[in-house]
Amino acid sequence: VQLQASGGGLVQAGGSLRLSCAASGRTRNRYVMAWFRQAPGREREFVAAISWMGLSIDYLDSVKGRFTISRDNAKNTVHLQMNSLKPEDAGVYYCAADFSQSMSVQSFEYDIWGQGTLVTVSS
Repeated sequence: VQLQASGGGLVQAGGSLRLSCAASGRTRNRYVMAWFRQAPGREREFVAAISWMGLSIDYLDSVKGRFTISRDNAKNTVHLQMNSLKPEDAGVYYCAADFSQSMSVQSFEYDIWGQGTLVTVSS
């Protein structure tokens, strides 16, 4: 499986962006999908995760109520709708897949990563 993230860009504070992650390749395994982000000079941090059937979802506390993760397994895509963006939300956003389905917030638990898409939020 390979992941391709897209949808980043420049937005003013308070604005919205929708990130997408497309999975390609074949696998018979189910997997958790997650978004992480990394700002310059900072460690990569967990943003959101969604289980295979979408029944379990987890968010970083600071994005709860503003971000929504969703997935469409028929289209092999995962989305992150980001509303009310703040300057501190800026960074490179990565999508990742975890075949152990642990719903972990730890980046080392994830097996496959997309290339990242840059989100810039101007104040």
